[in-house]
Amino acid sequence: MTNTNNRSLRANTSGYGDEAMGIAGQALESTRELASQAIGKAGEKVRDLRYGVQDLASKGASRVGGYAQATGRYVSEQPVKSALIAAAVGAAVAALVLAMRRNRRYYY
Repeated sequence: MTNTNNRSLRANTSGYGDEAMGIAGQALESTRELASQAIGKAGEKVRDLRYGVQDLASKGASRVGGYAQATGRYVSEQPVKSALIAAAVGAAVAALVLAMRRNRRYYY
């Protein structure tokens, strides 16, 4: 009688193991499908973002080109004034750099 009970327990245990393996396989397959869908959606988002950045870059380049043309026209129309403005900006930047260097010496 004990042998019969052991055999039936083994059969039941084996059945549970097979059932668990089947459930684990299904879970793995559904996880793979979800991961594949997530990767596909992420790829679409990256492509959309790349195209958006390209559009922004081309718009920015055209704006910079317009500013460069306007600046070139101004310099050609007002060369002395442009040189004075450039010298003043250069002096202001140099003064700012020197002031920042002096302040750092006191911290060391």
